Formats: sequence, structure tokens, C-alpha cells
Amino acid sequence: MNLLYDTFYPALPIFAQNWMCTAAGFRRHRVRFNRHYERVLDEWERTVSQPLEGLYEIQRRRLTDLVRRARLHVPYYRDLPPPSEAPDPKKAMDETLSAIPPLEKSEYRDEPEAFLARDVPRHRLFRGRTSGTTGTALRLFYTAEALAEEYATVWRMRRSCGLAGPFDPNLTFNGNMIVPFAQAEAPYWRTNLYASQTLFSLFHMTPSNLRTYADGIHASPARYVEGYPSAIHLVARALLESGRPLPRGRLAAIFTSSETLLAFQRETIEEAFGAPVRDRYGVSELGVSMTECAQGRLHVDMEFCIVEVEPIEETPDSVTGPLLITGLSNPATPLLRYRIGDVGTRSKHPCPCGRAGDVFLEVDGRLEDYVLTPDGRWIGRLDHVFKEQVDVAEAQILQETPHAIEVLLVPRPNWSKASERRLMKEFRARLGDVIEVRLETVSAIPREPNGKFRAVKSRVGRLRR
Repeated sequence: MNLLYDTFYPALPIFAQNWMCTAAGFRRHRVRFNRHYERVLDEWERTVSQPLEGLYEIQRRRLTDLVRRARLHVPYYRDLPPPSEAPDPKKAMDETLSAIPPLEKSEYRDEPEAFLARDVPRHRLFRGRTSGTTGTALRLFYTAEALAEEYATVWRMRRSCGLAGPFDPNLTFNGNMIVPFAQAEAPYWRTNLYASQTLFSLFHMTPSNLRTYADGIHASPARYVEGYPSAIHLVARALLESGRPLPRGRLAAIFTSSETLLAFQRETIEEAFGAPVRDRYGVSELGVSMTECAQGRLHVDMEFCIVEVEPIEETPDSVTGPLLITGLSNPATPLLRYRIGDVGTRSKHPCPCGRAGDVFLEVDGRLEDYVLTPDGRWIGRLDHVFKEQVDVAEAQILQETPHAIEVLLVPRPNWSKASERRLMKEFRARLGDVIEVRLETVSAIPREPNGKFRAVKSRVGRLRR
């Protein structure tokens, strides 16, 4: 939608923008919720109750098929040893994976074409990118079936909360630029009529505007909310501060993803929306999916992926360390033992909910501050600014006052004045002209004491309880 947005979308009347959102929603729905999705969701709603041995057998079968195909058709993996033939599925997986060295993001970033399976016709491939704040946005390739399987994990969780399916009315808070930044009056949302979806802007959240967000939420027949926890938390605070929380039971659940969900955010969101939060951990590479149960634990969707932990801390109850993920659903670009860059804590005990399989107590992923603009807008998840910026190796946003931000850039060799203009255009589309944006090229960006990278560090936009 970027081309349409940059050209004439902002000039359209709101009803026409709604129709464009509806058309885009129709296209997305056709890709995500195809016949393969329906078949897999039906199957995985049965396998979710499998005992652990049955889940291991599913993983072993899928891993064996993936490794065999990768050896034949993926240049990067042509020298892989064959998969283990041990009769015990867990032992076979352990032996197969231990023979594969971990895959670093830099290896994939430098030569993504080497990971493309030669037996997948190019016309069947979809293309995408990861977010780009912690490094150059990675080019991604996947099939419609892979995307459908990821959404099968999403909707298996959602249906367990009492929802019927993708046409249930919903409220969405994500990074799409669906309301022109210059718009100064409500509504600060647009409608995808096809999927009964109301999409709220993340870039108009001033204290005064948030009152109109509350109006839109109360007027909606939504059954659930989805999106970034930072944005949903801002709206939840506005609902509570205005004395207008939703009645308990009106929504089935609030589904968060893409950022680390903090405990105080969960508490505020659940109080304001009168429904439980269910978090999910997934990545753009389609290599992992963990979905939260009613006990607050993250269950690995074992039909979809394998998750290993490189131990850095271990107790009798849990093990903590960097995650290695192996996606089982995307044969177009197999990523085996891929070091994703996040840290997780896996429980050594079965989940109290009764579901078998690997369960995590937490995953420490993205943790960012907001950018606060002079006119009072609280803006989170600015990683989309860097999504198409292939000339940037790393970037970090620093803010000391509401009037300016400093953007530290580690440039790649092809960085130029044209690259700078493209980047500034993306910032202005999301922040307007009310805030100064200063770009500074650096050789490296320092990490936090724990080794984590924070994409946004702000003294004025700190996460608030």
C-alpha cells in the first residue's frame, strides 16, 4: 500500500480510504485464509490435545521432510548430513539438529538467495521484509501455505477463546499508515468492511485525541482487539482515566503481539477492556509461534516449529537463554536452528492448563520507549520507518526532549544523500513536521548491559504505568 499512500491515498475522502482499506483487507484475507488454512486449522485443533510423544512424532516427521528437501534443493544446505533414523522421535530430532550449526542472521542477510528452494516455482513466492531497526531489514520469501499455517496457529488460540473466525468484528492497533498524519479531526480510524475490522491510527494518539478513540471503541460491535501492546495500553489508560471502561464480557479477548507485553500493560488493558489478554510470540521469518494459554504460559505451537534454548542460566524449574528456532512450515526458505536474537525462559514442568508440549514462562523480545512529539502524540513501534531502508545496517532513535529526536545510523557502503532523503520521508510521514529529526552516522551502536538492543531510548517517552 506504500505506493498508493505516497501518491493519492491521503487526498481521498474518508469513505474512499475505507474502500481502499477494504480492498487491501480482501486481498490479505484471500492469501491467509485459503483452503490449506482451513484444512490445517481443523487438523491442528485436534493435534493440540495430543500427548507429548504424539507432538514429537509430528515434529520429527516434518523436520525429516524439511531436511531432506533442503539437502536436495537449497544451495546453502546441500552439504547437510541426512536426518537421523533413530526410532525414538525425540532422539531422532536431537541427533538431526545437533549436526546442524546455528544459523546467524548475518549469514542469511548477506545471501538470501542461497536459502531459496529451487523446487518452489518463483511465481508461487510471496516477498516481504522484517522490521529493520536492529539491522538491515531481511528480505523474506514464503509460500501462501506457510502464511496460512502461521494463521492456523493464531486462530487456534483465538477460537479457544470463543471466537468463530476471521470475520468476527475486531479493533486493530498496528503500524499501518491508514490515517494521513496531517488529519486534525476525528475519526482517527478506518474500516475494512470485508473483515469487519476497524483499524486505528498509532500516529494520532494525543491526550485529547484519545477521547475520540474511546468513542470509536464504544461504538464498535467488536468481539476482540488485536495489535501492539504499547498502543493498546495507551488507549486502555484513556478509557480508565475518562471513566469509560468496556463492560466485562463484551469482548472475548485482547490479542497482543510484535512487542514485549509488560505486566503493568496487561493489568491496565484487562481492566479497561473487560477481557483477558492473550499474547503471542512470532516473527516475520515464519520460524516460530508461541501462543498463550489461560494460565499465562506461552506454548510452542509444535506442529509449526521447533524451539531450542542455548542455556545461560538454569534452575531446577527452568532454563533461560538465546533461542534457536527451526520453522517447519516454510519450505521456500528453510531456516534451521536460526538464532533469532531473543531470549526465552522455558519451564521444565508441564503447564497447569494440561496442554502437552514445550512451554515458556517468558520471551524477552522487543522492549522500546515511545517517541513523544511536541503536540502530545505518543508513538511506538517506529521500526516500519526502516523496513525498506536497505542502505542502513543498524539504527537507534534517541530522544531527550519532546522537540527533537536523534537517529543514530550505521550506514552500509551504498548509503547516499538519496538514502537520507528516503529515510527522512518515512519519518515525516509518521511524525509530521512538528519535531526535529537529526540523523547521525556512527560506526556502531552500543548495547545495553544485558546485551539487548533498544531501538528507541527516550527520556520523555518512557513506558508509563
